[in-house]
Amino acid sequence: LPIVVKAFEMEIIPANRIVAQIGETLVLTCNTTGCASPSFSWRTQMDNPLGGTVNNHKTYSTLTMSPVSVVNSHDYLCTVFCGVKEKKEKSIKVEIYSFPSDPVIEISPSLVAGERVTVICKIPDVYPSDHLEVLLKKEEHVLHKEHFYEGDSTNTETKTVTYSFTLTAEDIGKEITCVASLAIGNLDLEPKERIASQKLNANFGPQNTIITASPGNFLMEGDPLNLTCVTESNPPPQITWRKHLADESIQHLIEHNVLSIPHAHFTDSGLYTCEVINLVTNKTEKATVDIVIQDGPKNTMISVIPATAVKEGETVTMKCTSSGNPAPVISWKKKKATGESEKIFKDATLTIQNIKSQDLGLYECEAYNQFGKEEKAVKLLVQVPPQNITVLVYPSENVKEGENVTITCSTYSNPPSQMVLKKVHQEKEIILPSVNGTFILYNVTKNDTGRYLLDVFNEVGNSIKVIEIAVVGRLEKTDQMIPLIIAFSCVTAIAVPVVAILIYVSRKAKINGSYSLVKALRLKV
Repeated sequence: LPIVVKAFEMEIIPANRIVAQIGETLVLTCNTTGCASPSFSWRTQMDNPLGGTVNNHKTYSTLTMSPVSVVNSHDYLCTVFCGVKEKKEKSIKVEIYSFPSDPVIEISPSLVAGERVTVICKIPDVYPSDHLEVLLKKEEHVLHKEHFYEGDSTNTETKTVTYSFTLTAEDIGKEITCVASLAIGNLDLEPKERIASQKLNANFGPQNTIITASPGNFLMEGDPLNLTCVTESNPPPQITWRKHLADESIQHLIEHNVLSIPHAHFTDSGLYTCEVINLVTNKTEKATVDIVIQDGPKNTMISVIPATAVKEGETVTMKCTSSGNPAPVISWKKKKATGESEKIFKDATLTIQNIKSQDLGLYECEAYNQFGKEEKAVKLLVQVPPQNITVLVYPSENVKEGENVTITCSTYSNPPSQMVLKKVHQEKEIILPSVNGTFILYNVTKNDTGRYLLDVFNEVGNSIKVIEIAVVGRLEKTDQMIPLIIAFSCVTAIAVPVVAILIYVSRKAKINGSYSLVKALRLKV
């Protein structure tokens, strides 16, 4: 068979034209066929430095550029000699570009609605920049488009696009997108475009601050209360709750947007303020709400000045206080002898001047509002000294030996009176205190003749009545007993009637002039 001899040929891989990115590695291969021992040479069209390393092998040669830089932007020529007579050449155009990273978006750091905002888009290390196109968008709306047609830089450079516009509240949260495209002829670059996005996060507010109250501004005691401070602000504000107290001072509560009171009390009523501070915009806004905790009358109390027990003629002031919301209406009633109550006054303070005995009794304070009523009572005592004293000597002041003498006394006083009977003796005074109000003088003798003092007293006064008893003759027959009533001036006063029967006991039997007391205590003074 005949031997087929291949013709001498060559090729460059890749063929004709290639685009390489700065920083990468590019290998050009010059390959031959039909020549056993080819020789290779590489050069640029303008005889510039190769900017790479040549490695010759048996049938091919490589030119390696690592890393690729702008100096490698040339037409490269590979020449192959096969023996002395045969020579072949081929060239390849190497184009260089740099598009290594996505754009960087910068937005003015302190954005405030209503003010101008500047968006900056930076495209780093671009080459060649005269092929760069940049698009700025807000959502799908194109804000700005820029082409860098002019540029003769022989190195990579960072290109910047700047655009300003007036920020509105509606812009908050919208996305700013920067689209950078690098196109070199009809070459298929990867990537052809790079994209970066950033949301508009403007600082604004606080504004439109309000307080919502749940379940409402008016609620019953014991109900839960939630106050929520609602505002528009970015960044989120610092919120402080305060309450205005009755003494015009301010009570600091919590730093949170919700103020929660699980069981509202009557004292929780009042004016609440929510203060909102944006530390970036340095603005402050306040909102207030008036909370009313409603309840029926509670803690009703009566105070009496000077005291619940007073002397006749003094002035007494009784004051009734009660908590509740709305404020309770207060009225006074006095309990009559029948047990029924009679309304006598409609105000918190009841004053009785020049008090008399008929003013004593049970006084009731009634506190009332639409949610209920509460009553409290106080017993008023009018202290009256012994008055209208009546003394009855039985059978009379003049009695005979052997008879019994009974002394009866009645009086009006409050508190009830005590009574003591005294006999004035030439040498000594015998004091006979009352025991159950009974004194009996049995079988009197002439020694019982004399002056007796009846002391009627209580805590607020006393009165002394004088009784002269004369024992004459002996008892021979039963005399008709005619009582002698010693009446004193009567003061018209309705007081607690106190009747005491004082039976003075002289003795049952007279022994050596001494007294033997049956129901009396003997005190010597």
